[in-house]
Amino acid sequence: MLEATDTSENPFDVVIIGLGPVGATLANLLGLKGLSTLVLERESEAYHLPRAVHFDDEVMRVFQTIGLADAILPATRLNPGMRFIDAQGALLMDWPRPQEVSGQGWHASYRFHQPDLERILRDGLQRFASVTVRTRCDAFAFEQDREGVTVRYEELTTGRLRQVRARYVVGCDGARSLVRRFIGSSMDDLGFHERWLVVDAVLRQPKPELGDHTIQYCNPARPATYVRGPGDRRRWEITVLPHEDSRTVVQPQTVWSLLAPWLAPDEADLERAAVYTFHSAVARQWRSGRLLLAGDAAHQTPPFMGQGMCSGIRDVANLAWKLEAVVHGQSGESLLDTYQSERGPDAHAYIEMAVRLGGLINTCGTEAALNAAFRDADGVVRIQSRVPRLGPGIAAGRSELAGSRFAQPRLADGRLLDDAVGFSFALLAGEPMWSAASEPVRRRFAAAGVRVVTEATCPALKPLLEAQGVGALLLRPDRYVAGAALDDGDLAALADWPMAYLPQRAAA
Repeated sequence: MLEATDTSENPFDVVIIGLGPVGATLANLLGLKGLSTLVLERESEAYHLPRAVHFDDEVMRVFQTIGLADAILPATRLNPGMRFIDAQGALLMDWPRPQEVSGQGWHASYRFHQPDLERILRDGLQRFASVTVRTRCDAFAFEQDREGVTVRYEELTTGRLRQVRARYVVGCDGARSLVRRFIGSSMDDLGFHERWLVVDAVLRQPKPELGDHTIQYCNPARPATYVRGPGDRRRWEITVLPHEDSRTVVQPQTVWSLLAPWLAPDEADLERAAVYTFHSAVARQWRSGRLLLAGDAAHQTPPFMGQGMCSGIRDVANLAWKLEAVVHGQSGESLLDTYQSERGPDAHAYIEMAVRLGGLINTCGTEAALNAAFRDADGVVRIQSRVPRLGPGIAAGRSELAGSRFAQPRLADGRLLDDAVGFSFALLAGEPMWSAASEPVRRRFAAAGVRVVTEATCPALKPLLEAQGVGALLLRPDRYVAGAALDDGDLAALADWPMAYLPQRAAA
């Protein structure tokens, strides 16, 4: 069949390959920025079975940014934390998750049902005239040149071959990413490759004895994980032993025998039983020219920290505003080089910690291993949640705080910070520093489109700045710190810096 070119439309700014949670979130972020975006998805509908089951406060903050947090929240359940139990039922270690709202403005840990999340993210795309979604379209080739990328794909419903042009292509196409193959990137293997049986069940009757905590059963004979999902949903992840056949272990009789310590066949319906091989790997190259990777295409992690999807959402929050700056000509393409340098170390650190947890869950000397690996200076065995931090990349003014995550206070009018500033740069300034700022400095911030928030409109800002020992912070659209100011000279440096990356607008 002859290949058809979409000659009726201008080239897209961005083509996204894959409409899972990561691709859909990126499309929503680009829609907010008005970039012409095409999403190509092989399947006709969102996958109907659960996969990821956890996200954190930072991810919910991204969902808030795209205006969908209020729709997502009712479909979630707060996670009280994780407990590590030995074969005799004794508590080895506790990982409690705070039940109060965190400094990010949301709770630290949520459980969710992925098909519900994907539906909300997809429905959200209907708000943006600049975003086009084409399902049952399978991309098979990418050809770069100086002006853009030709994306070739097949319409699976008709067999017709088509092609479109784009400035950039982002592969959100999973662990077997086609985009990664075209980039030619190999993977750094972090050493964890194990088969686990994943069982999703829906209870027919209450089972309060199962509990609400995630439980890691550190049983050398058969390590397992229990996860409390929203509503009546429950999940078990159970190690598949080396001699066991993956086809046999998913049969209902075998599944129920493995679930027998927790559940009887008349107490629940099996929704899914499948064997997955959990991997730990990071792509060495996340970008080649106009091709980029995000999510599982760039990194894969065992599930023990629940950070697989979270890392992918952090990827696209970092990437989206940089794509906008480059596409709109406010920055050179070198800005995109900071994507992997900033995100790679953080993704790598989460995977390494998940591998450590996986090794501890599987070890025969679990208690000794936990003590050796996680014993703090005070002698207490505990896990503390990682605080994400960017690797080397963008910095402005005083750079000591650059790359650190910043809190989300409420303004005097009750709004959360992100609702007031949107997906934009924001200057968070103490009243003394902003009051003393010169008119040229104020105009430069205004011309760059930087939203200014001071103590006058956000009284909660004062103690946050004092805790950092600064008079002002420049906050990036992804809510990480770009740089700080201690005096008027630093503030002037912050005012000059964003001009290279943000829209040039007439001063108010």
